[in-house]
Amino acid sequence: MEHTYQYAWVIPLLPLPVIMSMGFGLFLIPTATKNLRRIWAFPSILLLSIAMVFSVHLSIQQINGSSIYQYLWSWTINNDFSLEFGYLIDPLTSIMLILITTVGILVLIYSDDYMSHDEGYLRFFVYISFFNTSMLGLVTSSNLIQIYFFWELIGMCSYLLIGFWFTRPIAASACQKAFVTNRVGDFGLLLGILGFFWITGSLEFRDLFKIANNWIPNNGINSLLTTLCAFLLFLGAVAKSAQFPLHVWLPDAMEGPTPISALIHAATMVAAGIFLLARLLPLFISLPLIMSFISLVGTITLFLGATLALAQRDIKRSLAYSTMSQLGYMMLALGIGSYQAALFHLITHAYSKALLFLGSGSVIHSMEPLVGYSPDKSQNMVLMGGLRKYVPITRTTFLCGTLSLCGIPPLACFWSKDEILSNSWLYSPFFGIIASFTAGLTAFYMFRIYLLTFDGYLRVNFQNYSSTKEGSLYSISLWGKSISKRVNRDFVLSTTKSGASFFSQNIPKIPGNTRNKIGSFSTPFGAKNTFVYPHETGNTMLYPLLILLLFTLFIGSIGIHFDNGVKDNGISELTVLSKWLTPSINFFQESSNSPINSYEFLTNAISSVSLAILGLFIAYIFYGSAYYFFQNLHFKNSIKRNPKKNFLDEVKKKIYNWSYNRGYIDFFYTRVFILGIRRLAELTHFFDKGVIDAITNGVGLAGFCIGEEIKYVGGGRISSYLFFFLCYVSLFLFFIP
Repeated sequence: MEHTYQYAWVIPLLPLPVIMSMGFGLFLIPTATKNLRRIWAFPSILLLSIAMVFSVHLSIQQINGSSIYQYLWSWTINNDFSLEFGYLIDPLTSIMLILITTVGILVLIYSDDYMSHDEGYLRFFVYISFFNTSMLGLVTSSNLIQIYFFWELIGMCSYLLIGFWFTRPIAASACQKAFVTNRVGDFGLLLGILGFFWITGSLEFRDLFKIANNWIPNNGINSLLTTLCAFLLFLGAVAKSAQFPLHVWLPDAMEGPTPISALIHAATMVAAGIFLLARLLPLFISLPLIMSFISLVGTITLFLGATLALAQRDIKRSLAYSTMSQLGYMMLALGIGSYQAALFHLITHAYSKALLFLGSGSVIHSMEPLVGYSPDKSQNMVLMGGLRKYVPITRTTFLCGTLSLCGIPPLACFWSKDEILSNSWLYSPFFGIIASFTAGLTAFYMFRIYLLTFDGYLRVNFQNYSSTKEGSLYSISLWGKSISKRVNRDFVLSTTKSGASFFSQNIPKIPGNTRNKIGSFSTPFGAKNTFVYPHETGNTMLYPLLILLLFTLFIGSIGIHFDNGVKDNGISELTVLSKWLTPSINFFQESSNSPINSYEFLTNAISSVSLAILGLFIAYIFYGSAYYFFQNLHFKNSIKRNPKKNFLDEVKKKIYNWSYNRGYIDFFYTRVFILGIRRLAELTHFFDKGVIDAITNGVGLAGFCIGEEIKYVGGGRISSYLFFFLCYVSLFLFFIP
């Protein structure tokens, strides 16, 4: 077993050869490298698959032996200072390795087809492969400085991938926003690392936890300083995992390609913050104030994310706020000491959210030829509807992912979310009420996304996009070139069902046995393709969806409670996942999780499922019919019919405006920070020019004027010299008493 652990360091390095080959090829022989562009996808997927096999093997050994292996080698030695690099293999690491590699492989396979027509195909694979490598290096790190190194690499990769289509101003602004927001958290993380090194003289996890367990309870070190340093460490996780108030970058990160959205939200960037807290939880547990603060931030985030997702129109932005809310659940679980439940939800949510994002990519592909290649249109759920007839596989997988996040058994997220809700009620009724209410909101907004996308009829007014039978669709390529795609817009339009007075002119009714044939066009690389729109995506994009569907259906089984022998107190053993994860926390201290009563678990499950079903029912009332979509979306038509505007309509309008405008938080940041800093810069500029420069220039000007006057004094005439001499003598005699 130890022989296998000795070679675990190759897992993060396996994707590097292909990354370096593609990078050097693009610099040295770009033409030849681009001609072989799709061939590069195979070795990228193959090497990451080898890393996955290795990770699974390590995990099996962890389950059987429950051993922890750490290997270190010295990097810098100077007197009493020693900096070591290495890797740590424990249950937490092995779980994260499997999660990153499995989701990463499926996203790479999906991306091969999704990005096949993009001129930046190779650049995309370089970025995404390096993204996976950085995350693998992060989870295997053995000390804080090594974590910070890979932490910054993840931030760099996310910056490059969010702004992948940098010719679009919105994408360029989004990556800058993500970069600046994360710099706030990363600076706090760096200060926290330096602070703990100053306190303990070490950056190794074992030393930090040993000091936390021995010194802090006995007042061996300054508790205020330790709490401050722990808060700074937590600040790094707040930014990476999009927790309030540093969450504003996450919805705008949707400007990148959809596979990147899936990877960021499932297994890499946002998971890094949760992983950091889970790794440092033995340190935080010794600081009750920090644990309370973590649980409070998680509670605010889970509720805020759910409310902001209620009225979003962009399908990816809605899913982004859903991710923010679910990350809040994980933070809440970590804050109340429910270590295993938090990691369990991280696993189940990762597979479900990857399924939803990749499914949204298939939907976007189906909508682009209808509404244009602008994200404002192709990702707008207002223009969707009725897609269940045309993308049945995508619809089925998306529905399963939706029900999973809603907490419907036996899908994955039900088991993990129910455990978090139970622990929240046990810890504090306040946290339990908010978490349970948010679970109902989750079911509402997630089912709303599904209904607006797949239910009813297509709501696209095709006449708005083409006034003639022949039209041109344009997509902006990587280098800003417009690629024209000629399409034949031969739509079958007919009247809608009786009773659909509102929006009846804009909803085309398409017979169930007929699909809208758009025509054919040539891709930028000469391959002629014929499509039927709306249409199901190719097999390369469907296979990852089906595999993720299997994970969504069965991964929750590792959290099912089972009885291991007869217990006198009628209490069941912990789950398979709990038995696996326990050594990760027991490596430093005993687990704080207690056994769970089976009857109590069943009671809590009934209440959580009831809340989810209630949310689904309310969503169906509001959005189950495409005919009344706009009436329920804007809450305006009923107000126009009732000029007095009753109280309920006003409440609906306030809630809608709050959610659609992102809680006005971005507006607040813009006014306070962006405009405030600009005005401060203008004031500083004015002070620099009007005061500092004025003094400097005034001294020079005064010297110049005095010199100009004095030069007339030295004219060479003796009479003038005598005159000034007598004047000086007279003044001298006058002032002397």
